[in-house]
Amino acid sequence: MIEITGLIKTLHGGGHKVEILKSIDLTIPTGQFIAITGHSGSGKTTLLSLIAGLDTPTGGSINIDGQDITKLNEDELALLRGKRFGFIFQNFHLIPTLTALENVVLSAELNGTPGANKKSEDLLGMVGLGDRQHHYPAQLSGGEQQRLSLARAFINDPDIILADEPTGNLDSKNSDRIMELIRELHREKQATIVLVTHESQIADQSQRILTLEDGQIISDRNKDNL
Repeated sequence: MIEITGLIKTLHGGGHKVEILKSIDLTIPTGQFIAITGHSGSGKTTLLSLIAGLDTPTGGSINIDGQDITKLNEDELALLRGKRFGFIFQNFHLIPTLTALENVVLSAELNGTPGANKKSEDLLGMVGLGDRQHHYPAQLSGGEQQRLSLARAFINDPDIILADEPTGNLDSKNSDRIMELIRELHREKQATIVLVTHESQIADQSQRILTLEDGQIISDRNKDNL
């Protein structure tokens, strides 16, 4: 479970104070697929970064299964991210000099996941890249690269998947395919998924939609379509 209490993020610059997040309270049960939506500048990506421990809040706490990650040092946070989180980025962040298979295997090996090669091959097959595993990222389409990033995100069986605009650089056909795979992997792996998007049709495919505006939650709607 992710439990966020009184979360504040404030930036100072040029003599001004900018409140990015204003005392956010939020609980995400284990295994839930939640979409965080809102206009540009609403604070949704900042919230995702704070949950990931990639940024430091100005105030408040973020508890993951009872552990307040705001009190961890950088080494402890890095260990937490490696063991418990999977990441899906809008810009893929693949290693260009490694093949599709090697990109996934490397993530597994860095985290000491047993049977890295076989497991990576199985996941690539699941996302439709079984015949592309020896291709480099530059030889893959945008949709294929994002499918590769999905395999990499799930390879270590993380408890939590954090996805930042995973369909932002894709056309509608590839967006639909990626969301279909995310839902399939969610059902298969039972991970908690926190997905940031500005697209309502993407958010609608989640179990719960949280809407931010000016750093505050203005809507929190549960759905039962998954």
